[in-house]
Amino acid sequence: MTTSRRDFAKLAAIGLAANSLSSIPLLAQERKVGYCIIGLGRIADHHMRGIAQSSTSRVTALVSGHHDKAERIAAQYNVPKSSIYSYEDMDRIRNNKDIDAVIVCLPNSMHAEYTARSAKAGKHVLCEKPMCISVPEAEQMIAACKTANVKLMIAYRLHYEPITLKTIKLIRDGALGTVEAIQSANGFNIARGEWRSTHALGGGGPLMDVGIYSLNATRYLTGEEPGQFTAVATTPDHDGRFDGVEENLSWTMRFPSGVLAGCVTTYGAPMPGYYKVFGSKGWLEVGSFGYQNLRLQASYRAASGSAPTTIDETNNEPDPQQFVRQIDHFSHCIRDNRTPDTPGEEGLKDMQHIQSIYKAAGITLG
Repeated sequence: MTTSRRDFAKLAAIGLAANSLSSIPLLAQERKVGYCIIGLGRIADHHMRGIAQSSTSRVTALVSGHHDKAERIAAQYNVPKSSIYSYEDMDRIRNNKDIDAVIVCLPNSMHAEYTARSAKAGKHVLCEKPMCISVPEAEQMIAACKTANVKLMIAYRLHYEPITLKTIKLIRDGALGTVEAIQSANGFNIARGEWRSTHALGGGGPLMDVGIYSLNATRYLTGEEPGQFTAVATTPDHDGRFDGVEENLSWTMRFPSGVLAGCVTTYGAPMPGYYKVFGSKGWLEVGSFGYQNLRLQASYRAASGSAPTTIDETNNEPDPQQFVRQIDHFSHCIRDNRTPDTPGEEGLKDMQHIQSIYKAAGITLG
């Protein structure tokens, strides 16, 4: 077989291209996406255990105000001591090439500052919910990440959970007919001394913490944004836990299609999370906004007089599987240069609606 001069030129060009490509670091093929965990509290543990089970990601750095605790966790996740930072010197993460992104696991009032600092350091940001404690802060976070050309994702883990996705599909496919109303609740009896019950760190009461699950659910279930709000806040327990925030909050919303939603949240009582959707052809209910064992129950009729279709299904996947799915999604977005399904704009919308709910209840946000 003879090779012409033209064929030889083509082969040479292919060889040069291959050599040039081999010199470019290919994040998607060569290594896992490296994450710096900022804040080492309870939610950080879920994230780190999720990352440990992920095929796309790894923990490569820690930021904490407790060095001994950070060293203990670093040993658990094979993080070098040189990649442990304090809050004061965390801007040095800019120089750590093993860090591609951060996960902000701090109290709500600290989200905006550490998102902006991480973006300035050139790192993508996965921020816990609520996004922050005010609409201006949310807008600043989005702007900071856009200026730095990094991605911002808000940790709405249920957007990636199978039962939730099946519920949304049932509604979109018309299984329930015309959706008329949604009920939802979520709350717990908060312990004394929790940072979540302080205005300085939490930014608000249970609406900011667990009530946001009900708010966000009504939005992803309808696919719409609410436009009318009523709300009432109460504090029956005068035991010092609620000096700066409300204890209970109940609110209603009207969506453009006419769907009415009624939600309640509390820091004063055990209140298992759930939402229930009522449509012209039937109903469905999902119990729990938790990390595992979400249960979907439904009953609906395809046509008047037909036998009802019933569903009773539970996602028995153990914690931290929801966090595995969430981190895999963000890592794929980083690798493929895609916008996350729950970007900063999703968090901003919830902050705008929270502001409207608090306003309706006569509470000033921020």
